[in-house]
Amino acid sequence: MSGSATTSLTLGYYPGCSQTGTAAEYDRSSRACCQALGVRLVDVPDWTCCGSTPAHTVDHVLAGALAARNLLQAERIGHDRVATPCPSCLAALRTASQHLAQDVQPDSNAPEDMAPSFRAEVERLLDRPAPLRASAVSVLQVLAEDVGIAAIASAVKKPLTGLRVAPYYGCLLNRPPGLMAFDDPENPTALDRVLTACGATVVDFPFKTECCGAAFGMPRLDIMQRLSARILDMADTCGADVIVVACPLCQMNLDLRRGQVNDHSRRQGGREFSLPAPYFTQLLGLALGLAEADLGLDKLVLDLRPVLEAARAREQKRALEVAAVAAAKTAAKAAAKADGTSGQKPGKPGSEPGPKEDAPCA
Repeated sequence: MSGSATTSLTLGYYPGCSQTGTAAEYDRSSRACCQALGVRLVDVPDWTCCGSTPAHTVDHVLAGALAARNLLQAERIGHDRVATPCPSCLAALRTASQHLAQDVQPDSNAPEDMAPSFRAEVERLLDRPAPLRASAVSVLQVLAEDVGIAAIASAVKKPLTGLRVAPYYGCLLNRPPGLMAFDDPENPTALDRVLTACGATVVDFPFKTECCGAAFGMPRLDIMQRLSARILDMADTCGADVIVVACPLCQMNLDLRRGQVNDHSRRQGGREFSLPAPYFTQLLGLALGLAEADLGLDKLVLDLRPVLEAARAREQKRALEVAAVAAAKTAAKAAAKADGTSGQKPGKPGSEPGPKEDAPCA
C-alpha cells in the first residue's frame, strides 16, 4: 500500500459487523485511505456488535449496553474518539453516549426508560462503570474535517477527471441532527467536497438523503425495490456515471440487490440501471493512487472499471477537442496577421517623411 501522509492523527476504530462480511471492501478501503492520509486507526480490542438497527427495537437498555461496551473498550486503550465507517453503528454508539450523558444530567423530555435509571441499568449489564468520555465519529467526518479537503486535494495523484458522480449520503449519516451533529441534515456537502477534491464532477443530486429502504430489503422487499429504483432513476437522470455511497446497507440495496431493483423497475414500465455504486473510500483511494487490491474493487457486483475507462476516454476526447479548437484559433490569428502584413503597399525608397520644418511666418 502506498500513499503520502498529510496528517498525523490517531483514533480508535470500530469496524462493525458488516465490515467483516458483506462490506469488507468498505473496511479495507477506509483503512487504506486513512493510512495514506496520515490517520492511524487503532482497532477497538475485542469489539462486539453494537446492536445496530435491530437491538433498540427490542430493548433500549440492552442496545445501549451493547454500544457502550465498545466505547468502554476504546477508553481502556486511551482513545476518547472512535471512528466508524457505518452510519448505523455510528448512530448506535452516539445514542449510547448521549443517553448516558443525559442520565448524569437528566433530560425532562426523555422517555421514561431513558431517565436516570438508564446508566445504572447499563452498568448492571456491563458489570462495570459505563463509559462517559468516548464519543464516535464517522470516517467521512474524519476525512472531511480532521484531514481537510485541501489536504486531500494535495494528496491526489490520479484525479478522477471526467467522472460524473452522484453523492448519496443515505437517510442516517447526518440524521437526526441533534444526535449525529455533522453537516447539514437536509443538504449535506462533505461527501460532495471530498469527491470534488478527487477531481470528479459532482452532479446536482436532489435525492442525496432519501431512504433506499435500508433493512427492509429482507421483510419488505417491495419497499426496498421501489425506494432504491427511485434513487437510481434520479442519479441516472442527473447524468451520473456512478452513485457513490457511505453506508453498507445502502450499498447492498443499490449494488448487491440491483437485479431485484431492476426487476421491479421493469414491472413498473421503467428502465434498468447499470451505474455502479462504489463506496466513497474506493473512489478516494483510486484518486490517491492506491492499488485496486487495497480497495476491494473486485467485491463490487457492478464493475466500476469500465465506467472509469469510459470517463477517461471521454475526458481525453474532450481535451483533444479543446486542443484542436485552440490550435485552430491560433492558426486563424496567424493567418490574419500574415494577410494584414502582405496587404500593405511598400513605400518608395527615401520617401519616408523627415522631421517637419517650422512653417514661415506670414
